[in-house]
Amino acid sequence: MEPERLADLEAIKQLKARYFRHMDGKDWEAYADVFTEDCVMQNGPSDQPPVSGRAKLVEYVSSNIQHMITVHHGHMPEITFTSEDQAKGIWAMFDRLRAPGLEMDGFGHYHEEYRRCSDGRWRISYTRLTRLWVRSSNPEMTNGLWPEAPDWAVQS
Repeated sequence: MEPERLADLEAIKQLKARYFRHMDGKDWEAYADVFTEDCVMQNGPSDQPPVSGRAKLVEYVSSNIQHMITVHHGHMPEITFTSEDQAKGIWAMFDRLRAPGLEMDGFGHYHEEYRRCSDGRWRISYTRLTRLWVRSSNPEMTNGLWPEAPDWAVQS
């Protein structure tokens, strides 16, 4: 791989690290900057429409987790460049959410697209979280986050 491409690969890895850190730290202004203006997020039930646009995405995420202690980890990125300024990636993930009366742990994958913007920085243009397993003290939350879960896997 060419040195420039290796630098792009590292920039995307650093981008995703900032995504997790700013989300868990509830730094919504910095969190917003990891996304393109026209970004799309598809999380939650498959029949739920995607969230489109940076401001709406930040509002959606912050309104759902602002009151929680969260820990998100991303691992083992698989990143493929689709053009000079675009890439796709898949990240294995783990998340832990805590709030009064709520405990949730989950595992899954982020499926993403990245774009180098006019300022030269890489940003997330599309993100979809799929889940392999969720354990929650609230079965309704488990079903909302992981609607495709088999009955035996919904643990509380």
